[in-house]
This record gives sequence, C-alpha cells and structure tokens, in this order.
Amino acid sequence: MALATVFLGRADLMGTTTELAPGANLAALRKERGFTQRQLARRANISVSLLSKIEVGDRTLTPAVAADLGKPMGLSMAEVLGKASVPQDEEERLPALRSAIRDYDLPGRQAVQEDALSASLGAAGQYRDNVEVTRLLATLPGLLRDATTHAHRANTVDAWMALSEVYSSVYWLAARHRWMDMAKLAVTRQRWAVEQKRNPLGVAIAARDRAGTYLNGGNFEGGLVVVDRAISHAQASLSGPERAFAVGVLNLRGMTLAGRFKDKKEGKKEAERHIKSAWEASEWFPRDGNRHSMIFGPQNTTTHVLATRLDLGRPREALRVADDISSVLEGLPPTRIAPTPINMARAQLDVGDRDGALENLSLAWDVAPQLARIHPMGREVFRVLASLHRRSNPALLKLSKVSGIPM
Repeated sequence: MALATVFLGRADLMGTTTELAPGANLAALRKERGFTQRQLARRANISVSLLSKIEVGDRTLTPAVAADLGKPMGLSMAEVLGKASVPQDEEERLPALRSAIRDYDLPGRQAVQEDALSASLGAAGQYRDNVEVTRLLATLPGLLRDATTHAHRANTVDAWMALSEVYSSVYWLAARHRWMDMAKLAVTRQRWAVEQKRNPLGVAIAARDRAGTYLNGGNFEGGLVVVDRAISHAQASLSGPERAFAVGVLNLRGMTLAGRFKDKKEGKKEAERHIKSAWEASEWFPRDGNRHSMIFGPQNTTTHVLATRLDLGRPREALRVADDISSVLEGLPPTRIAPTPINMARAQLDVGDRDGALENLSLAWDVAPQLARIHPMGREVFRVLASLHRRSNPALLKLSKVSGIPM
C-alpha cells in the first residue's frame, strides 16, 4: 500500500500539526531535511532495514526509536511522533488558553465563588478521566482564570493546590497533543503554584508532570533524575497513604522513562527498581484511588508494567502481564483503560498476531475515541495494520470508518 494513501497529508510542512501517523511523519521529516535513509540510520545508530520498514509501514515507530531518530534532525521525540491537531472549530480555544497561562500572576477583579470553582474543577477532572478532549479544552481557559483569581485572593494551601491541579490538566492536554511548548510552560506554572503554599503531595505531582516533559522530549535519563529526586523529597516530607500515593505515581513515571532507555540493559535495571517500589507503594491501596486527577494503585501499576515490558523490547512478557487484563482495568477511567489495549495491540503486532492487534485497537476506539484519535501509537498501529493487510479486511475497514482515518 502506498505510503501517501495510508493517512491524510500533513497540515503544514513545518511540523506544527499533522494527520500522519508517526512512521509516515518520520518519512516526511527526513525528506524535508534532505537525509537519505542510510544517512539518518547511521547517525541515529539504527539499521537501515529497520528505518525502511518503519517508513513503509511494516514496523511500528516506537517512542524510543523516535527519540533516537529525532536527535540527528534536531527534533524532539514529540516532534517526530507529530503534534496532533484539534478540530478547526476548536482552534480558537488555544489562544484563550495560552493567554490565561500567560496571566498567571494577574488575578481578576471579581471574587470567585469557591463552590462554583470546586464544581468546575470536578467537571474538568471528569472530562480528563473520560478523555473528553474538546470539552476539557473548552473549560480550561475560564477555569484557569478563575482558579488564578481565587488562589491569589484566598492564599490558602487548598486554593493554590486547586490552581496547581488546573495546570496539571493543561499539561495533560498539551502532552496528549504533543504541544510541548505549552506542556513545559504548564509544568513550570504548576510548580510555581504549589510552592506558594507548599504542599508536599502537590510538589510530587508537579515533579511527575515535569518529568513527563522530559519523556516527550526524549530525554529519558534526565527525566529519571527528576523522578528520583522527587521520590526522595516525598519520602522525607510525607507519611502513610499520602507518602505511598506520591511515591507510587512517581515510580510509574520512573518505570516508563527507564523502559525507553537506549541501553536496554541499564533500562531494565532502572525499570525493575521502580516497578518494585511501585508494587510496595500499591500495597497501601486495595483498589486504585484518584487524587488531584492522579490515579494510583495495583491496577494502574499493572498497566504501567505492561507498557514498560513492551518498551524494553519484551512483547511476550508484556502480554503475559495482560493475562487477566479485564479485572485489572475494571473500574478505571477511560484515560487509563484505552492506552492498555493500544499497548497490547503493539505487542501483538510484534509477535505476529494481527487479528488480536486489530481487536485491541478497535477496543481502544470504543473506550475512548478522542484519545485513540490523538494517541501516536494508536495511529501508528493502525497504519501498520493497514499496510500489512494486503487484502480487504472488514474489521479494518470498519475501524477506518469509525476513526475517520482513511485506508
């Protein structure tokens, strides 16, 4: 199947947004910069064969390989994977959100009712959990301004923590779309907010989100330094369930970062360290809990272990983690459920189970269509499935219709 027919064309040639899946976006970026496959592969220290297979759709472009290939081109991992677009009628929300972020120290003149703010914060949390991206984007500009005003006027720990939580949702939205300039600014503001009236749990969550910008930038080792330092601070400043929760969410980020190390031996060692610590922290919680839009417990730990085994290049181990995946995912919100079948689909592709991969990818679309649309691996697995199925496949055609991604 011709590469150009798999996905829609890029929105612009500077890489601001793209409708291409990651592997196709990589091919376009390489050609724009005048690299041959051999030149780029040599500079990234990967095989020409692997690069060729990724570009034509025979292999998925993994985040770690995207980071390696981005460096010779002067691009971050997020830029190689491609920034996700928003519907045209939603683009007007972005300037309003950027303006609210810019005015972080300019509270409004009118007092904000605390009950109304709490209700809006709860609604934004629900939109995030349910991956209702368009509704979250519509809510955040006004919510951020109200939370800013309330924090400056009330000047309490809870008020500043509420503002920090809004910035965390801004980071979440930006990171999902790979808008890394906004993501980096959001985590800076998030840390600033939580430091106004220091809250150790808030500091840990802010560090977790900051490490996420290193993750999307492809600086996995640097992100792990941020995580390890934050774990030490959390262990020293918190106790009981709050300490376990903070250490737990940080370890989830830590294992993800370690799983993407180029040196897989070192990555495995670091990942196992964080996996062990996460399991120990999860013993405080019989089921997963949600605090300040962070989810931690034995279930979310399992989903992260699965993803980490896959990133370490061990797809069969990842699939063994998924043996009882239905009970693992039970009760989790869509934002945590949908990435798991996407990861399972990627693992199944690696072991040659195309039908299983298609089934799981379809499940991800059913659970959280707005996430699946912008998730780089969701789009990439679809691209590879479309390329490998060299005959008509009803399930693939159905998914193409549901997702709006052309074959």
